[in-house]
Amino acid sequence: MNAIASTIASIINTENAVFPWENLAPSQQQRIQAAINPKTHPSCIVYPHTQEQLAAVMSAANSNKWSVLPCGSASKLHWGGLSKNIDIVVSTERINRLIEHAVGDLTVTVEAGIKFGELQEILAKYRQNLALDPAFSPFATIGGIIATADTGSLRQRYGGVRDQLLGITFIRADGQIAKAGGRVVKNVAGYDLMKLFTGAYGTLGIISQATFRVYPLPETSGTVILTGKAEAISQAATILQGSELTPTQADLISSQLVSDLNLGSGIGLIVRFQSISESVKEQSNRLLAIGQKLGLNGAIYSAENEANLWQQLPETIHNYGNNSEITAKIGVLPTAAVEVINKINFGLIHLNSGLGLVRLENQNQVLNVRDFCQSNSGFLSVLSAPFEIKEKLDIWGYDGNGLDMMQRIKKQFDGNYILSPGRFVGGI
Repeated sequence: MNAIASTIASIINTENAVFPWENLAPSQQQRIQAAINPKTHPSCIVYPHTQEQLAAVMSAANSNKWSVLPCGSASKLHWGGLSKNIDIVVSTERINRLIEHAVGDLTVTVEAGIKFGELQEILAKYRQNLALDPAFSPFATIGGIIATADTGSLRQRYGGVRDQLLGITFIRADGQIAKAGGRVVKNVAGYDLMKLFTGAYGTLGIISQATFRVYPLPETSGTVILTGKAEAISQAATILQGSELTPTQADLISSQLVSDLNLGSGIGLIVRFQSISESVKEQSNRLLAIGQKLGLNGAIYSAENEANLWQQLPETIHNYGNNSEITAKIGVLPTAAVEVINKINFGLIHLNSGLGLVRLENQNQVLNVRDFCQSNSGFLSVLSAPFEIKEKLDIWGYDGNGLDMMQRIKKQFDGNYILSPGRFVGGI
């Protein structure tokens, strides 16, 4: 065992908590290497079992100026920028307890390493759920979902991670345990650090606990799919947005994605209603009628077919395991969403927010789509891509005026710059 691994093992003093790099399985090395410059590798991966052990590891790392790459189950570790000269990888996967489920108050507090799929199973016993739809949902941890701000299509009805997060506990870069927010919905105590940590890719601290608001499970669900020409889809989307219909999910999907999922031809509008049975049926039929008047092909999905469809949508874009693919998060004005989706082979855009996911083929396509998004007051940030592309390309494509503020915040939270160096905007 190397010197760093030995030091950390003596701090944690728990069996099977520290694994030197050379002892890791090739598949695990590959997942970690996707976030790191391949010319280097960390000395070890550490699995603290408690929040206190995690704090002790960070205190030692800060004292020794060891660079730390935080992760959960590493399902999204290949997202974001490439870190440099990482000394240790710290996983929260074993800090995974359910702390409190206030059923009547519709809140839940969990440790960051609990997997999203496991939490949903716990909540389902009480007819509740966490209204997020993250990528790789069976394996993604709550901490990783917050760190990457990974919401999904349910943003249409429930907002993003920031909107549902009530409080966090995190380990500062110096090993101190800190808290922000609380465990109740109506809470105004302290600074709103939850929003700062959401989407920060582990560059400000390591989230150890989180409190979310939860929602009752709907009685019934139904999904309407309209496909056809871009102009008609645009009209249907405009009518939907101006109507009294209340979808929980509504996405524009590209023509190739429509074809690959055997949904028809042309671009698509996929809309999900979740409520009591009578409401779902009425709203679905009304949207179907709107599509028919516009000359669009329409269909209604329910039960297992519907669940499979919503699972396949992001999986088809992310295509996890194919290291040659480029996936990106985009954002445009919702009024330009149809025009953008019509120019992309693989992608979806959330109707209400203009945020979406796309799969691209090469660097030139990334730059072309980015230019088009920026010309429509939007952005394109690369999530995953081969090392050669991430090394050459500014994956964030940030052109705002907030970089100086971000750098000052980083310095205040992590003065030794040991947390996820290089993962975020501007090399933060």
